[in-house]
Amino acid sequence: MALFRIYSSITNVCAVRFLSSSTLNLPKLQPSEDADTLSQILLTQHNPFHCMECSFQLHGISLSSFLLDQTLLRLQNSSKVALPFFHFSKSLPHSPSLLSTTSYNIMIDILGKVCQFDIAWLLIVEMDKTNIDPDSSTFMILVRRLIAAGLTRQAIRTVDDMECFVAFNNEDRSFCFCYLLDTLCKYGYVKQAVEFFNKQKSQFRPDLKMYTILISGWCKIKRTVMAEQFLKEMIDRGIEPNLVTFNVLLDGICRRASLHPNERFQRTIMNAERVFDEMCHRGIEPDVTSYSIVLHVYSRAHKPELTIDKLKEMKEKGIHPTVATYTSVMKCLCSCGRLEEAEVLLGEMIRDGVSPSAATYNCFLKEYKGRRDVSAALKLYRRMKEDHLCEPSMLTYNLLLQMFLKWGEMETINEIWADLKGTLAGPDLDSYTVLIHGFCQKQRWKEACQYFVEMIERGLLPQKATFEMLYRGLIQSDMLRTWRRLKKRLDEESITFASEFENYPLKPYRR
Repeated sequence: MALFRIYSSITNVCAVRFLSSSTLNLPKLQPSEDADTLSQILLTQHNPFHCMECSFQLHGISLSSFLLDQTLLRLQNSSKVALPFFHFSKSLPHSPSLLSTTSYNIMIDILGKVCQFDIAWLLIVEMDKTNIDPDSSTFMILVRRLIAAGLTRQAIRTVDDMECFVAFNNEDRSFCFCYLLDTLCKYGYVKQAVEFFNKQKSQFRPDLKMYTILISGWCKIKRTVMAEQFLKEMIDRGIEPNLVTFNVLLDGICRRASLHPNERFQRTIMNAERVFDEMCHRGIEPDVTSYSIVLHVYSRAHKPELTIDKLKEMKEKGIHPTVATYTSVMKCLCSCGRLEEAEVLLGEMIRDGVSPSAATYNCFLKEYKGRRDVSAALKLYRRMKEDHLCEPSMLTYNLLLQMFLKWGEMETINEIWADLKGTLAGPDLDSYTVLIHGFCQKQRWKEACQYFVEMIERGLLPQKATFEMLYRGLIQSDMLRTWRRLKKRLDEESITFASEFENYPLKPYRR
């Protein structure tokens, strides 16, 4: 289950990310009433044995390329609904103008999220046969999902197989090479990234970007000595580090460093100051990210006075704090029980023209959770909705569900769940997991089974711990008949799931 970490908001500022969703040819969600309506029709009326076209005709819906893409984006957490819809779109008379590389890329990303890699590969082959050219983004999407699933060898093989489908120049090849290294490092497979780098660097001229990625990877797994060795190797090759490189190294020194007892905290600060000195020696001026990383060390060490002083120092130097900087200070104040000061700082932040993020409000919610302050947590959540300064993130919803389940506030849970289902993306695997685990702990087996089946019907793979918790709880509660009914329902669902893939020669991965 994904856990909220405020630190990620800071490290993301200096993280090396060379391919965003836009450069990966994955469009962003855009407002579309037709897409909202269509996705809701599909989610509520989906039946693999019923002609999908009938539902469309009843609602007077005519598909366009934009509508197809936006609907698929709204179905990204419902692969079982998205795939037959995509398959149906291929059967329409105007499908050649309807389908594009972008449509296929979205569908491959959805399938990769639930580890349906065989089907994703078949779609790539299908693209090649139907004169819809796969591009480098198509393969990078697949590479990212393979690495996320721990299939690093298959990901590297995918990069090798790209040239059978895509014509490359040296710039494109270097671009994909960097993306593979970056993704391997992001998911902690740094040794595999270095091994691939050493094997392939004869074909590429190692540059600043590649070395910065690898330094970032070693820092991510807390191997700062190796990171410094790569920095030295880079300098020895005549490649001059830049601000991003030093921020990555600074991040590695400060990331999850043990700060207790106080001697360790002092050592971490000294090491950070050493990096600052090296930056100044090379004529590189520290920026807001550099200061924010050090400020967060004070925050983690629960030193609110030092944290506030560092914030003031930044402002005096003319460095404008970002939302991540303010959030880090507020996290420290909240965790030290100084909520009033945190609220004052929140107001100051808004007056300075810096809009709070969902992570900012999550700091307050976590403190309210520790204090068991139901009314304050609910008041803050409703304030988030009313002020429209930022939308609650998935982590915010999951945190709220966890809190109110623990407190047994069923009406509030229903309100939050309805709001979550009303968002464009809808609940994800973590949301269902939080809900099911919470109901199991409260021994509310009816609700737990209901949401478990709903999760399966949306095509989300339950975690092993979720399945075992529900099974063990029902058996221990002498509800063997309920378990048998649930198992029968799941068996029926697996049959209908298999029917979704009958048009493909390969069987889906076991679920």
